[in-house]
Order: sequence, then C-alpha cells, then structure tokens
Amino acid sequence: MHTFRFPARLGALALSALASLAVAQKTPIQITADLTDAPRKLYHAEVDIPVTGGPVTLTTPQWIPGNHRPTGPAEDITGVVFTVDGKPVEWRRDDVDLYQFHVNVPKGATTLHAHLDCIVLARVTQKMAVLEWEKLLLYPAHTPVRDIPIQPSLKVPAGWGVGTALQPEGASSWPVPAAGSTTKFAVTSVEQLEDSPIISGQYFHEFPLAPQIKPAHYLDVVSDDPEDSKMRPATLAEVANLVREADSLYASHHYNVYHFLLTLSDIAGGEGLEHGQSSDNGVGEKGFADDAHQLAESDLLAHEFTHSWNGKYRRPVGLYQPDFATMQQGALLWVYEGMTQYLGNVLAARSGLKSQAQYRDLLASSAASLDYKVGREWRSTGDTAISASILRGGNPAWSNWKRGQDYYQEGELLWLDADTLIRKLTDNKKSLDDFQKIFLAKGGTTGPLIVPYNFDELVTDLNQVTPYDWAKFLHDRVDHINPRADLEGIERGGYKLVYKDKPSASSRMVAAAYARYGFGIDVWYSLGIRIGGEGTISDVRWNGPADKARLAPGYKVLAVNGRTFSADALKGAIDAAKGNSEPIHLVVQSESYVNNFDIDYHDGERYPVLERTEGTPAYLDDITKPLTTPEKAPEAKKAEE
Repeated sequence: MHTFRFPARLGALALSALASLAVAQKTPIQITADLTDAPRKLYHAEVDIPVTGGPVTLTTPQWIPGNHRPTGPAEDITGVVFTVDGKPVEWRRDDVDLYQFHVNVPKGATTLHAHLDCIVLARVTQKMAVLEWEKLLLYPAHTPVRDIPIQPSLKVPAGWGVGTALQPEGASSWPVPAAGSTTKFAVTSVEQLEDSPIISGQYFHEFPLAPQIKPAHYLDVVSDDPEDSKMRPATLAEVANLVREADSLYASHHYNVYHFLLTLSDIAGGEGLEHGQSSDNGVGEKGFADDAHQLAESDLLAHEFTHSWNGKYRRPVGLYQPDFATMQQGALLWVYEGMTQYLGNVLAARSGLKSQAQYRDLLASSAASLDYKVGREWRSTGDTAISASILRGGNPAWSNWKRGQDYYQEGELLWLDADTLIRKLTDNKKSLDDFQKIFLAKGGTTGPLIVPYNFDELVTDLNQVTPYDWAKFLHDRVDHINPRADLEGIERGGYKLVYKDKPSASSRMVAAAYARYGFGIDVWYSLGIRIGGEGTISDVRWNGPADKARLAPGYKVLAVNGRTFSADALKGAIDAAKGNSEPIHLVVQSESYVNNFDIDYHDGERYPVLERTEGTPAYLDDITKPLTTPEKAPEAKKAEE
C-alpha cells in the first residue's frame, strides 16, 4: 500500500490557495476553441502560449482523468502549425513520447502561436457537439497542470446553445451566444479546463434545479430532435430530487456551480464521464422520453454526480498524477468506481429516477452476472482494478473468463455489504451514509479541489463509524480469490438472489423499450451464451452448457430444433427440453462452415430476481428510502411494474 498521509484541513486548503495564487500570477495561455465546423466532424483551435526564446516542449493530454486508460486523441490532432509574429516555426515530434512537440522559439519571442485541428468522429452530429478539451489542448510539458494558467474562449455555430461549468466573462448573450461572437471564459488552470467539458447544440435547453440548494445546479440538454431536449416534467423533478438527496447525503459541495450536461442522440454515442463541476452524459435520443427508457439510464446522472465527491474531490493516491502524461494507477478503483456505482444506484432510487422495486430488480441482474462470472476463479476484484487500463473496451469474446471492469459491480456489492453490516452492528442507527459525511465531506465545502487518500484512511474512517476489522473485511473481498459473488449485503439486507422462469418486471420493461436496437436474447443463466437478435454469439460462459457443447463466440446460430433461428424458437427449445433427456439441436455457422451442435441442458429458462426473506430486517428497503421530502412530479405516479 502507498503511505500517503492526509493533510490537515487548513494545510490542504492552504496548498490549494497557494496553487491558485501561482496560477493567477502567471500570464495565461489563450486558447480559442472553434466548433463551427462540428457538423463536418472538425474542431479547430488557436492557441497563444507565453514563451521565452530557446527550446520549448509542448504536449497534449494522454491520460484523461476518469477514462482509466490512455485515451488522449493525439492521432486525431492534425494541421499543426506554429508561428511567431506570423512567421512559421519548425517543430519536431518527440521520438518516444508521441504526444510531445519540440519547438525552437526564436530569440526575443514572448508568444508562440499554434493552430491545430482535430478530427472528431464521436459525440458530434449535424445538430450538436461535445468538446472534451484534450482534443484541442496544447501546453508546456513536464509541468504540473494545476500550475499552468489558461484562458479559454469558444465559437459555436449560429443559434447553438452552450452548456458548461466554465464562467463566461461579459457575455452579452448566454447560454446562446450571439451569431458570430466569441465567448471568453474566466482564467483557470489546464487541470481544471480539462475537467470542464462543453456541450453545444441547435436544440438546447437549460433547466435550473432545486434552487434552494446552493451552489446552483443546472441540467443542460442538447438533442438531434427538437422535442427530445424539452425533457419530461417528471424527470426534471426527479433530477431536482437527486440534487437535494446528494446535498443531504454528502453534507458538502466541492464545486462553485454544477452542470449536468446531457446529450440525447442515437448518432453521437453514449457517454458517462465525471468532472468536478459538471458531468458529460450521453444516451440515446429517447433515453429519458418515458419511464421504460429512463429505467435503463436511471443511475447515469446520479453516478456521475457522485463522482464530484468520490473520484474528483477525494481521489485515490496513484489515480491522481501531477500531469496528464504519467500513468494513472487503478488499485483503488473499487472505491472510486465501485462505491460510486453503489451510491449512484441508491441515490437514483431515493430521488425517484427508479423505484425501490426497480432498484432491486437491477441489483439482482448485476449480482447474478457477477456470480456467474467464472473468471473470478482465477482473477481477484483487486486485479480487475489494477488492470483497468488493459481491460477497458475490447471484444466481448470469452470476457466472462477474462473478466473486465468488474470493480464497478463488485464494488457495489462490497459497499452494500459494508452498509448492511454497519446497520446490523449499530441496530440500524448508523449506516454507510455516516461514513460519507466523514470521508467525502472531509475539509468541508470547498471549490474544485483534489484531496488524495489511501487504503489506511478508508479503514480509519470506517472505524469512526463503528469499530470492526475493516482492513480484513476489505482485503478478503478485494484481494483474495472469491469464486462466488459477495451476496452478503443482499442477504443481510433482507433478500436473497433466486432464479425464476420469467424475467423481472424491470428486465421486461427495458427489453421492450429497446427492442428497436436489436438487443440480444437473455439465455446466459440457462444455456450460458450471450446472443444477439440475429443469432451471433458474443460470449460463452466458461464451463457452462454451451461451452461443453463446444460453441464459441463469433458463431452464428442458423436453426434451433429444425426451425429457423429466432428468440421465440430458442426459448421454445429451452422450455421443450425441460425435464427430458433430448438435447437442444443447433445448426451453427462459423466462418464459411456449417455444423451441428447439441446442448445438453434441461433446467428451463432462468432469470435472476430478489426474493424477500420474511422475518429479517429489510435494510435494503431502508437504504433506498429518501432522506429528504421528494418533489412531486406533475405527472401520474410511476407504475412499480
């Protein structure tokens, strides 16, 4: 373990003030981001960098906070031209660090100008654009990014509105800038600019949230269709509830203003990226259009909002580096992401973005997926966190054996386990909520600030809530090989994970809403395959029935028991095989070959649900009850089923 010591409150704030003073006393970089070509998938930037004559090394970001792997778009940055007083200056890319540019600045020069373009193929459409600043940033290398002052400006297409936590200076028209104008924002640091994304679009709406809570909170929305960005009154009420619930739970704020940035588009792609004073959230165009679509996205805003406290303000040692070039170390991601996964889902239920019953249905799906993740027989949860940068993305083939970003859901179960244990030890007088007021509110309310922590501090703060061998508790669940998922929190919470022959109400609801996207058929807990709507197998459960039949990812099922493949044909075959000895017969294509496979499975359809254990405390229900009085939405109450 790292041996970081948490500084005293005044020490931390003094260090922050000194860093801010250092930024204020330097001449800032000037950067103008031009998004007027966004519909053509191009962004432009003009950057003026204070320099002195001689060799200068500049860089663009590589390790983007929150991405947990090196995703800086250096390969998409193009059209780079350096000039001094309008005259071109030659440059050379570093031979080893390909993100760096070496420039020999002429003697006597005080400003180096750079023009650069970026090819942007995601998070942009004809009607909207998202700017995460790594696409255009250029700044001195080998310097802590918190110490580099920078003043951003912005141009957007005429009539497009802008959502961002950046503060405009003297804007005569905001948040929809006047046509042809350039909006200048207040001076910040490169660290904070990278943490301050922008969304912009023709169909833009900004909604103030929970005005009684300070600092101010907003939901900024852009969409491809003008109706989508108007947002349902019920959803707006629930997001306002989220602001109030987080205020009560975390008892502090670490931002000067907060903007939920939301894009609604089937073209721009999905996103969920945390920032200190905002969050970048991207869902399908109908993602919040009705209860069914919203259920699938119900924890997104709550999860990324929680990261303002857990991940941005309190960040693990190793994940916080002084620049965007040093590798981020993920050993504590089961706290950074895992506890956020837990709290995000809890807050979504408390605020009404989903009901308590829906919370339990989705928790059952997550827990079952982990319990049937066979790779846990060789890889610990801790190793999924340490290996985050090589496990993110990639092909789903055999992913249940390899494991992936399991520190999210594994962490959710771990912190539920801790929460219910605290409740049991204290006769439900204390909970993990008390831990958050110690751990995430440490130092009180601040502006945007990063305060690192280590494992020892977690243990110390948990012991402040209630004495226990928390070090062993955490080590046993994170660092050891655990062939089965941690279901103790569910069971101590008054429920048990069981399997029924019908999907839960929530699973049926989401499947029906997203049927148009061609989502797959759920036979993971029966046949042990994940299969798309057209029959292509994406993953096979290691040592499950399909694996024993020698099926593999990438195979395409053509026929089931003599009938052309369909979801109904496959489920009918599973039902027909229940209680008899006849295997399920498949005709399968692999590359240019067609073969027959028999799956020896006879236990029928199986879908995870949580079942109440009568006579036990219902801590799970206590956990998801609101802490505040929910705002009533001006719509009929949501159906539980």
